[in-house]
Amino acid sequence: MRLPVVAIVGRPNVGKSALFNKLAGARLSIVEDTPGVTRDRIYATVEWRAKNFMLIDTGGIEPMREDIILSQMRRQAEMAIDTADCIVFLTDIQTGMTGDDREIANMLYRSGKPIVLCVNKVDQLGAPPMEFYEFYNLGLGDPIAVSAVHGSGTGDLLDAVFEHLVFEEENADEEQPIKVALLGKPNVGKSSLINRLLGEERCIVSNIPGTTRDAVDALYSCEAGDFCLIDTAGIRKKKKVEDAVEKYSVIRSYMAVERADVCVILLDAADGVTEQDTKIAGYANDQGKALVVAVNKWDAVEKETNTMELLKKSILHDLAFMSFAPIVFISAKEGIRLPQLMQAVKEAAEQNTRRISTGMLNDVLNDATARVQPPSDKGKRLKIYYMTQASTQPPTFVFFVNSKDLFHFSYQRYLENRIRDTFGFKGTPIRFIIRERGDK
Repeated sequence: MRLPVVAIVGRPNVGKSALFNKLAGARLSIVEDTPGVTRDRIYATVEWRAKNFMLIDTGGIEPMREDIILSQMRRQAEMAIDTADCIVFLTDIQTGMTGDDREIANMLYRSGKPIVLCVNKVDQLGAPPMEFYEFYNLGLGDPIAVSAVHGSGTGDLLDAVFEHLVFEEENADEEQPIKVALLGKPNVGKSSLINRLLGEERCIVSNIPGTTRDAVDALYSCEAGDFCLIDTAGIRKKKKVEDAVEKYSVIRSYMAVERADVCVILLDAADGVTEQDTKIAGYANDQGKALVVAVNKWDAVEKETNTMELLKKSILHDLAFMSFAPIVFISAKEGIRLPQLMQAVKEAAEQNTRRISTGMLNDVLNDATARVQPPSDKGKRLKIYYMTQASTQPPTFVFFVNSKDLFHFSYQRYLENRIRDTFGFKGTPIRFIIRERGDK
């Protein structure tokens, strides 16, 4: 399900990052009294009124070249407008309304997007000072006074933002297509794979890294079922990401992970697993998404004895944290093993939503503890009273024990392997929650 997107826009040093951190509830953006400190686009999921939305700190301008500061500011604002469903326009009461504020306001007004005007650094309680009222001249409605440092006024701000957001409600009775995000570094063949599956030039294909800017959705049906394919921009190392457009593309890629059911980690057969592939896969795994590894450009690899097995062994070594993910060797260009890939995607999605009864789980638990005794320390042995499945996506299991400290990681891994041997769960991470008797 797609989350609504809210972008914080404003000129430098008005407190965008400070406000972002306050709303996100964590220090995710660097806060410094220097224009242009925020260079990487930061985003976070914010909950308000039991609903979630995606908040983006646009970072203001980045003075890479002193002679084009104004044009960079305009470019940043335009990208924020294009991305967001609602825009928080942040101003600063200490500096008052400036010419840059007017220019940004005009730009936002022409966009037609919902705008919430916010005046920051109103730190005193009670009625706002007289300087506050000059911001009515921007013509964007009633401004909201906030203090990003102290948090005052943020509730009113979130209420105003909330009124402009539309939240998708999935129909439980209607079968939804499996949402599949294709992830990988630039030029690994994501767009080519979608075009091959769809049989049309739906996505632009080029050898130039960064051709794909947006996350593009395409419906696809085959024998394995119905899928919504999400082509994402390639994610490069942060130090190589300088273009403002590309930085928003990376945000969209991460957002695509959040709304996907299955993430296909696309690797280049010639390159194997790179450091950036590991980071991308790690992010998807941390989000609890079903995972499939697709090794593309297999047709271009010179084969010898056991070439596939040796490469698979290398991939499993480099992606050891997701050894549960199936590996499929494909060629988007030649259409090799694409039906097997989509079947693996379907099975991974099913395993990610699978639920096991408490009785069956405890039968496996009793057998596992009988085979290998739980660990002990200083004469005290771990006792696992019972386990149950708390949720899906990913499958999450709760263990009730006498001592959390005795439940070592190695024994948790042993029980995870026993659960996977019995029930499968291929293609999905599983989570453990450990609770002592008496914990709420």
